[in-house]
Amino acid sequence: MSVTEGGADSAEHLAYEVIRRLWPLHRTVVRAVERELSGTGLTAGQRALLDTLRTHGPRTVPELARALELDRQPVQRWVNHARELGLLETVPNPEHRRSPLIRLTPEGAEVTSALQRSEAAGLRRVLAGVPAADVATALHVLDRLGEDFRALAREDEARSGPSRTAGPPREPRTLQTPQTSRKPRKPRTSPADRAPHPTAAPHTGRHGAEA
Repeated sequence: MSVTEGGADSAEHLAYEVIRRLWPLHRTVVRAVERELSGTGLTAGQRALLDTLRTHGPRTVPELARALELDRQPVQRWVNHARELGLLETVPNPEHRRSPLIRLTPEGAEVTSALQRSEAAGLRRVLAGVPAADVATALHVLDRLGEDFRALAREDEARSGPSRTAGPPREPRTLQTPQTSRKPRKPRTSPADRAPHPTAAPHTGRHGAEA
């Protein structure tokens, strides 16, 4: 049964309504985070980066990109900027010498903790009167939707590869030169071409005799 076929109380319809609300909610939360970050020099994306390191510990840039489900390039820019602010530092990675670990500095840990305390106070005001069980249910549903949509994306990517090739690749076309009965002409040579190259002269000793 498709979403449009479901009734107003069907799981498909309700899930569709959840998805429709996610983007506006995301933008509202981002704006709230940006207000909290005013004056810190950080963006909402960098705030998420710091929180990921606080929660999961030191990580490489590729690992951070996977955790945030973003491309590596913007995550690398965030890391570079946070390092300039003294919030992050790189340490050697025993498992991969060319991919160092990124971790919070003491200042970065303090800034992240202060931001979390401020955000927690705001969340308590927003969630006043909302049972914790409802929040837990919402978290469970969002986690399930995320897992299912990621699995669906992987299946689509697996199918799209071979389906785009309708058959074996064509052999490259080569230009065919018309056959002619004429004999190839010998290239003309100038006197300079016929003269021996200096490097072709026999090696001589000090008195001019051949070595």
